[in-house]
Amino acid sequence: MEAISTSVLVIILFVLIIISAYFSGSETAMMSLNRYRLRHLANNGHKGAKRAIRLLERPDRLIGLILIGNNLVNILASAIATILGIRLFGDVGVAIATGVLTLVVLVFAEVTPKTVAALHPERIAFPSSVLLKALLVLLSPLVKIVNFITSTFLRLLGIRSVKADDALSQEELRTVVHEAGALIPQRHQEMLLSIMDLEKVTVEDIMIPRSDLYAINVNDDFSRINKQVIQSPHTRVLLYRDNIDDAVGFVHLRDALRLQSKQQFSKSSLLRAVKEIYFIPEGTPLNVQLANFQQNKERIGLVVDEYGDIQGLVTLEDILEEIVGDFTTSMITTPSEDINQQQDGSFLIDATINIRDLNKEMDWHFPIDGPKTLNGLILEYLEEIPEPNTSMRLSGYPLEVVEVADNMVKTVRVMPQHYKAPKGSRN
Repeated sequence: MEAISTSVLVIILFVLIIISAYFSGSETAMMSLNRYRLRHLANNGHKGAKRAIRLLERPDRLIGLILIGNNLVNILASAIATILGIRLFGDVGVAIATGVLTLVVLVFAEVTPKTVAALHPERIAFPSSVLLKALLVLLSPLVKIVNFITSTFLRLLGIRSVKADDALSQEELRTVVHEAGALIPQRHQEMLLSIMDLEKVTVEDIMIPRSDLYAINVNDDFSRINKQVIQSPHTRVLLYRDNIDDAVGFVHLRDALRLQSKQQFSKSSLLRAVKEIYFIPEGTPLNVQLANFQQNKERIGLVVDEYGDIQGLVTLEDILEEIVGDFTTSMITTPSEDINQQQDGSFLIDATINIRDLNKEMDWHFPIDGPKTLNGLILEYLEEIPEPNTSMRLSGYPLEVVEVADNMVKTVRVMPQHYKAPKGSRN
């Protein structure tokens, strides 16, 4: 080193600091890359993204390479700075060189390049991946030795895999959708979140309960059957014999009206037009049932319990409405006809309403892991059929039973303005 002039040493030190800044910035840039955007760019043929993906397949090798280069450069820079300090300031130059070099490396070779790389990772990572790929081949033996020692130590700590795991959990994916902001319209965000929620919702949560089914008893007088067919609010009607559990099948009104137009409408012709019933086991998640509808080319089915008793009816449209919203209403969320707001701010609610629908429409937080209707929730809480004017507080909401009939609660008054979240609740 004594043969090398001071000016040359200063130039070498300057170059080493630049190299150190390169390694520091490259490390931060490579580790700050968005892995999903990276895959998207690579799939579109971006060469820099492809190189970055190959380097990130083994992050231990990449980090080992960068740290080897960075440490070699910093150690050499420290040695040169020490020589310059001694030449310029004598023995005290060692302390001066150490202090000045520490500040220079910290500012120009660490903080500044890493900050820039964190803000613009692609601009730094893609060009630097060319040199990193070449250095990885050139220093491969040294990198392998360092990685072998490192992996052995990691195994002693109980860490086996060194491959990056980029898989997102459902909750993490939900956060990504929420944080997308203007990149994904609000309506699309709601649809994506609804799709992820399908596996948490079962067919009982959205089915039309058996008590509300519009069905025709084929053992009734034919004139009554004819009137029910004409007045049906649905395009498919369930036929049964005396008891709804003795279901015959579904008839499409199009077929029934065609028979009427040909003056061939009778009980026997109606029964011949019946389609076979598609049964759905109780507890089937909506994502599974959606796939089953598609696989079996069905659009409607009856939900049955473990004893084969009919519990309700589910259609393909019901599941799709869980994703995109009600087809029969505007996109603006408005209370249904089962919910009537009063002048005092309270709501008169039909107690047969589905709790999930009530929560969704009113942004309330009644529990949905038990009974499916508000009536069922009240009966479970009281453990008896209440008298009219009975008051209670459910999940923080003050309720008043307004009407009771046929052994069930018919109408309830809810006063959300007096809502108090239960202790421990996040709502």
